Amino acid sequence: MRDSVARRSGGREARLGRRARPQEAEAVAPELLVTTSANPDGPALVLACGAIANEIIALREQLGIADETMVLHCLPAELHNRPGQIAPRVDAFLSEHRHKYSRVLLGYGDCGTGGALDKVLARHEAERLPHMHCYEFFAGTPRFTRIAEAEVGSYFVTDFLVRHFDKLVWEGCGLDKRPEMLETFFGNYRDLVYLAQTDNPALEDKAREAAARLGLNYVYHKVGYGDLAEAIRKVAPPAAEAGHV
Repeated sequence: MRDSVARRSGGREARLGRRARPQEAEAVAPELLVTTSANPDGPALVLACGAIANEIIALREQLGIADETMVLHCLPAELHNRPGQIAPRVDAFLSEHRHKYSRVLLGYGDCGTGGALDKVLARHEAERLPHMHCYEFFAGTPRFTRIAEAEVGSYFVTDFLVRHFDKLVWEGCGLDKRPEMLETFFGNYRDLVYLAQTDNPALEDKAREAAARLGLNYVYHKVGYGDLAEAIRKVAPPAAEAGHV
């Protein structure tokens, strides 16, 4: 592992990995209040954030999970910036489609829903990734905690967020139109911490560039797929393991 050691101090909110992003004014939409049930003969469903679609596809291939065994459906990655919409969108999809699937794994942590997502999942016999956000399930809780404590004042990014930095971060925060807002959004951060899923020099260069544009130190950690791999294995075990899980 190659880790940068540039570190400075910052606030608790940044330490816990809260992303700078536009916050929604509206409340979470009312729940549909439909209770669904599983289809024991159906495939497993992974209903995921579009921001981790590539990682799930790569894991399915690595683990040898057949397409007919596990169906992947992704909600728009833009919900990353609109957490108030995640639970209603998941609710609507599962209310319509839950009866097709034996098991459902949500490719989300709580992701800023304030517990609303867990209430939806309870009605649909579904489960989510057991962490607060993608940074934690990629790094794993012990390692994420160590990184967050060491890199205090951290703005975390993943492969996906580095790849789509311009659209989701720079334009998502409106900095393309109002660059003077940079201090407002990122003034409490000290480091851009890249939690990398893959070895990709081009993405590392892009992450360094993003850090420079935001006026932050650059810190690199190769964390891989973390707990996401085990979650996918459990919901849709490879054929060779199906009889032992």
